[in-house]
Amino acid sequence: MNWKRNGLIYIVILLAAVLLFSFLIPGSNKPQEVPLSQVIEMSKNGEINKIVVDESTLLVTTTDGKEIRTAIGGLTIVDLQELGLVLPTGGYEIKASSGVNWSGLLINFLPLVIFGFLLFLLFRQARGANNQAMSFGRSRARLFPANRATVTFADVAGADEAKQDMQEVVEFLKSKEKFQSLGARIPKGVLLIGPPGTGKTLLARAVAGEADVPFFSISGSEFVEMFVGVGASRVRDLFDQAKRNTPCIVFIDEIDAVGRQRGAGLGGSHDEREQTLNQILVEMDGFDTNTNVIVIAATNRPDILDPALLRPGRFDRRVVLDLPDIIGRLSIFKVHTNGKPLDKDVNLETLAKGSVGFSGADLANVVNEAAILAARRNKKTIAMKEFEESIDRVMAGPERKSRKISPKEKEVIAYHEAGHALVARMLPNADPVHKISIVARGMALGYTKQLPAEDRYINTRSHFKDVLATLLAGDTAVELIFNERTTGAHDDIKRSTELARRMVTDYGMSDKLGMRTFGNKQELVFLGREISEQKDYSERFALEIDREIDSLIEEARKTAIDILTKNKPKLKQLANKLITLETLEGDGLEKVFDEVGLSRPRKRIKKTDIPVPVKPVGEGELIPQPKKVPSVPQLVPKQTPAPSD
Repeated sequence: MNWKRNGLIYIVILLAAVLLFSFLIPGSNKPQEVPLSQVIEMSKNGEINKIVVDESTLLVTTTDGKEIRTAIGGLTIVDLQELGLVLPTGGYEIKASSGVNWSGLLINFLPLVIFGFLLFLLFRQARGANNQAMSFGRSRARLFPANRATVTFADVAGADEAKQDMQEVVEFLKSKEKFQSLGARIPKGVLLIGPPGTGKTLLARAVAGEADVPFFSISGSEFVEMFVGVGASRVRDLFDQAKRNTPCIVFIDEIDAVGRQRGAGLGGSHDEREQTLNQILVEMDGFDTNTNVIVIAATNRPDILDPALLRPGRFDRRVVLDLPDIIGRLSIFKVHTNGKPLDKDVNLETLAKGSVGFSGADLANVVNEAAILAARRNKKTIAMKEFEESIDRVMAGPERKSRKISPKEKEVIAYHEAGHALVARMLPNADPVHKISIVARGMALGYTKQLPAEDRYINTRSHFKDVLATLLAGDTAVELIFNERTTGAHDDIKRSTELARRMVTDYGMSDKLGMRTFGNKQELVFLGREISEQKDYSERFALEIDREIDSLIEEARKTAIDILTKNKPKLKQLANKLITLETLEGDGLEKVFDEVGLSRPRKRIKKTDIPVPVKPVGEGELIPQPKKVPSVPQLVPKQTPAPSD
């Protein structure tokens, strides 16, 4: 219906434009305007066949059939004869006046009519279905009917605990009498918390599909626009629609766009976003409590939400969707590879082990990239090679084999990556090396990929020290061979400095400074990120912190120098293999390690190592997980003390 209506509007506008131009642009058969003296001269020469008097205009037809006209003002035929006009043998004809010059009026008023018609169309488009003056205050939520085919819990993998929590919401919507008989009330809201790409929106859609109820979907940013009061009006309209379709589910994605803590605006003035939030608070738990509307919201920043939004009666339940573990990654791979032609050599368990730190969206992208690579190579099935390459593309970017690198730089890169791999191989608490490459990928000239043997939730001081030594081993190897330092170690130095500082100031891993934290991180909710640090320690401790950081980095560098010096021939062999083959991974890498003579030592954990427990999610800010590069140490914010036995 919309395209038919719009097509009719365009046709009317086109006809009006054609009509306007037909009046304004003179036609080819319009009589020519000539002066009166020329008409008199032509009448004397006998060139006029007919004369018609039309009000103040004299229309003349010549002997050769042409029509000309001239203005005579208020003159009569008698006056014209006195001026010398010679009438033709047929005399003249006086045309009766029509009274009103409709053509002139139409030409004058047609532009005004067209402009008014366009204004009418504009306000018609802006007017809502309920005959409101404007539709700015109407909700932009999309309604998915209950009978529409959608996703179910079978399509959600890697979040078993979250699905179990949401299953109770589904059961209440299906059979609320079972809960009401025991005095249980329907939960007003469910807040889905988790890093980006973990399936919060997918889980909300699955709840609607399982419950078989109407589903309203809207983003938090769609409430507020340039007009004052629009956000609150849209919230009212959204919940009015939801109440007319009860029982139903309202899903607000990225609720932190309007749910940030109030009173945090710069300047302290009234904020349109706060007015929208106030309306959401009233609609969720106001005087009208007899509604079967469940609000599901998703965010990855629960620490900046307003406390009134998180209290019981508003969002009664918080469901955490964390990055999937190895079992979750395996189930996600099974979901996304279902129906795709896989080669016999594809091992999903190996892929799950090699994708530590990947979210569900990352894993879906891995499968899609592998299918694209297989199609590009004209294959009928997706092989293991495509999957491993797609993981590297997601982690570090596409290969850049076209980049021209001189033999000298290629040798430096090979020794840099060989240094990382050799030290990681020799240290007992470092993650195993899975791949070494000197092929440029993304912004990196080469990279060494380490994969933990299992998912890690607690890090130890010994592991962090081995990570520091591995990070500094690349530049150390280049300096050992070439007696020179390069800019290629910029990222390694930055990461090692940040890790050493966290070990001292956040994790209490300094024997000299003891188990305490240093620095109170300042965050502005309006800005949303850490912008400064309040020094809660003296200048003497600041000097000691710097010394401890230098001590950790120097200790790690000495460890790397000691290992590389003792294994210098093996370092050269490994670098030469890299220069020849460019990429070593998997079984091929293990074979090269055996040829070089690098056997991995058994892992040892000292009794003095202090574990770093992970803070439960939901009691504060989310835990920053390693995004894609498994070799990056897991950085954990404010920690609780380790539980005693």
